[in-house]
Amino acid sequence: MALEHAILVSLRERAGSGYELTRRFDKSIGFFWRATHQQIYRVLKRMLDEGWVTVEHVAQEGRPDKKVYSVSADGRDELARWLAEPGEPVELRTDLAVKIRGAGFGDPAAVVAEVRRHRRVHAERLAAYRAIEAADFPDGPAHTGQTLHQYLVLRGGIAAEEAFVAWCGEVLDAMEPS
Repeated sequence: MALEHAILVSLRERAGSGYELTRRFDKSIGFFWRATHQQIYRVLKRMLDEGWVTVEHVAQEGRPDKKVYSVSADGRDELARWLAEPGEPVELRTDLAVKIRGAGFGDPAAVVAEVRRHRRVHAERLAAYRAIEAADFPDGPAHTGQTLHQYLVLRGGIAAEEAFVAWCGEVLDAMEPS
């Protein structure tokens, strides 16, 4: 997926400035597609040149005009094309798996420490996802339309983090003598 498509989805949900898009990436979209402030602005300019977005200049008191981006008809067509296009299934690629496999060629205790660190980070992310679920989706899957789609992506993140935390636990159980 190109960053352009993540931005198109975000702008279809709600028009916004580059700054607002950056905040959305930090709080939601960024959990599964990361982008820096600079990348977002660079891609917005390219999308504007391609005709996928339009921009409205909104005057602000004491500050430069705010540029609010919206998806154009060409952008909606591009997003529809991309949504219908088959994508490749995700491959699990993680340095941690290679470190575990090679633990015997180095310091297994260092690898165990790394597994513990990964488990902690994934457990923290899992807790954050569950907090979002409790706050934003108290009715669970009883949603429709865009809200249902957002809920389903969140559930995918929860399932992935639960699996990673469980796998790290299994590795630690196997590698740490009782």
